[in-house]
Amino acid sequence: MTETATHPRTDSARPARPRAAKPNGQWKVDGTAPLNPNEAWKQEDGGLSVRERIESIYAAGGFDSIDPTDLHGRFRWWGLYTQRKPGIDGGKTATLEPHELEDRYFMMRVRIDGGALTTEQLRVIGGISRDFARGTADITDRQNIQLHWVEIESVPEIWRRLEAVGLHTTEACGDVPRVILGSPVAGIAADEILDPTPQIREIADRYIGDESFANLPRKYKTAITGHPSQDVVHEINDFALVGVVHPELGPGYDLWVGGGLSTSAHLAVRLGAFVEPSRAAEVWVGVTSIFRDYGYRRLRNRARLKYLVADWGAEKFRHVLETEYLASPLPDGPAAAKPATPGDHVGVHRQKDGRFYIGATPTVGRVSGQTLLALADLIEAHGSARLRTTPHQKIVVLDVEEDRVDSLVAGLEELGLYANPSPWRRSTIACTGIEFCKLAIVDTKDTATAAIDELEQRFAPEKDGDDAANRLLRPLTLHVNGCPNSCARIQTADIGLKGQLLPDGDGGQTPGFQVHLGGGLASDSREEAGTGRTVRGLKVTAEDLPDYVERVTRRYLAERAGEEQTFAEWAHAADEEALQ
Repeated sequence: MTETATHPRTDSARPARPRAAKPNGQWKVDGTAPLNPNEAWKQEDGGLSVRERIESIYAAGGFDSIDPTDLHGRFRWWGLYTQRKPGIDGGKTATLEPHELEDRYFMMRVRIDGGALTTEQLRVIGGISRDFARGTADITDRQNIQLHWVEIESVPEIWRRLEAVGLHTTEACGDVPRVILGSPVAGIAADEILDPTPQIREIADRYIGDESFANLPRKYKTAITGHPSQDVVHEINDFALVGVVHPELGPGYDLWVGGGLSTSAHLAVRLGAFVEPSRAAEVWVGVTSIFRDYGYRRLRNRARLKYLVADWGAEKFRHVLETEYLASPLPDGPAAAKPATPGDHVGVHRQKDGRFYIGATPTVGRVSGQTLLALADLIEAHGSARLRTTPHQKIVVLDVEEDRVDSLVAGLEELGLYANPSPWRRSTIACTGIEFCKLAIVDTKDTATAAIDELEQRFAPEKDGDDAANRLLRPLTLHVNGCPNSCARIQTADIGLKGQLLPDGDGGQTPGFQVHLGGGLASDSREEAGTGRTVRGLKVTAEDLPDYVERVTRRYLAERAGEEQTFAEWAHAADEEALQ
């Protein structure tokens, strides 16, 4: 028997050589050689190039003519994903290959930077929905409008119609700068600190579709607001500017970087730097370039900017930004004040010019092409031609004269758009869910809608003498997500629901949710942003969802330490038994 068989050799005079760390694929550190297939095809032929093939080859040849790498990769650079094939249950989501899950139809995302639309543009989107998307249309929590059932043969005509009115789908998806979130009341709110529209337009016009930023490690999300409600969920974006007033330099922005949710939630980091409006685009280019040059590309599950920011920290990130990417350092600046009003802008509000804007809630973002066409007619009939979408799945109609407000509010309600919604209808959002999404496990839109309807009945004043819902400090946010990826921001809701399949007691499975409690963002009028608490063992079936929400809400109202204690404060302090 050999020595090493029973006594592994040790040699203190020759210490083991540490294993070399694997490269992270950081271009400025490791070089640009691709370290995975996704990075390889992006370098061989970038995503922007596929448009010519869509128009000249695929639209004529049909679905079967599409190259697989284009279909599952480059199409995203033009706002196109294959949607889920109907009839495939959630239990097969993780077991089938993408080509087995996907249908021969596409989700198309119309990019709407800042959420700004004219009624002419709205009417075009509604017409596209009617003519090419079976009437589907969803307002997303990133201010886009998503259509479904789109055939590849129709895409060139859809682009032609969109671009004729100044809209497009360029880089609506993919490893690129996604839509720029902007304050829905930019330029019109009486209390805004500054109007971010010029900065949003400069960035969008100069850099969206620019090859310099068309190959980032992963998606890259931007948010810019000058409104004190901080209405663009800046804490969960890669790059964010929040309006502040510098004591010497006047109105400008506070800079945040590195936010993102998905399966590993990171709130953005404040760099303490003040950005003058004239330098906003320069700073955006700098931060975006850091992500391009230093972002991790080897593993896609670590390729978001949030991981680099977490590893570097705020001080190093600001140092690299100022010394390698900006013409001069940024001055230190003040933090933004805590918001005093909600950031969803629901209701009737006076504009700085004396007219009014009206924020209305479609149920969980679900509308239709016919609704959009009717909405365009309604807005114009009331003397306006402008509206905005919001990061909370809402719409805001601008420029309404005082004597026409009531009529417009009534007309909106007839379309299923509520300016005076119940707390539950106002504060519930939902992702696409299993109806169309290949990643989803459970239904979201219909489940959330049914829960809203039931909760409105259970908390109706005539059935609840003390009107429990109105005793809440503010409406509880209820976010419903069909999978772990958190498109509906489950970690930042009062009650966040992550879709999964649960045992049904008979050897099968039933749709349900893991529950996160007590999250929130500044735009929800929080004391401070934070992620929710996951309660051990707490799972709720879709069928029992209204029961659970009612139970935990009433428990909170009965046990809170004074009327000023928020649900989040109570949920983080409560015993697990109270949260079941």
